[in-house]
Amino acid sequence: MQELKNIKSEVKPNEILLVVDAMTGQDAVNVAEHFNNNLELTGVILTKLDGDTRGGAAISVKAVTNTPIKFVGTGEKLNDFEVFHPDRMASRILGMGDILSLIEKAQEAIDEKKAAELEKKLLSQEFTLEDFLDQMQQMKKMGPLKDLVKMIPGVDVSKLGDMEVNEKELLHAEAIIKSMTKEERRNPSIINASRKRE
Repeated sequence: MQELKNIKSEVKPNEILLVVDAMTGQDAVNVAEHFNNNLELTGVILTKLDGDTRGGAAISVKAVTNTPIKFVGTGEKLNDFEVFHPDRMASRILGMGDILSLIEKAQEAIDEKKAAELEKKLLSQEFTLEDFLDQMQQMKKMGPLKDLVKMIPGVDVSKLGDMEVNEKELLHAEAIIKSMTKEERRNPSIINASRKRE
């Protein structure tokens, strides 16, 4: 800790952020309090909010340090690093989902022009396996399906029991569609019975 104090006095940083593992619960609060007492934190970053924890540590850390939570980590990729929104975290903690974050993920991943074209195809019953494949690929950009389900208001993931989204089955469906010719994707009825069994 003394080394950190020395760095602070020499460098005089504008920000002192503490990265806290949200899954450690009360330990995260103790660590945050200790660092704040010695270094006067300006903010906190919470990581591992994609795990089983709903983020209760966020409230405790904020109360103990009286500093804002600035960012959260919800995965291992760069785009899983998000600005912290207290109202959204409250909804997650209460099991009410996080529809705004879900909408933001959708806006980032889904091409609006393609979505409008897809809507027309669905209404005119011209939806093909090519369209389905395209939709699966856009959904993958939004992240794991189990994480997306958690953001839907009213869905209590704990009550879903053993019902889990098997990402491998989606990959399998994608592989099957990719093995077809363009004509077969547009009109699957032309595929003969022996080819379907393969």
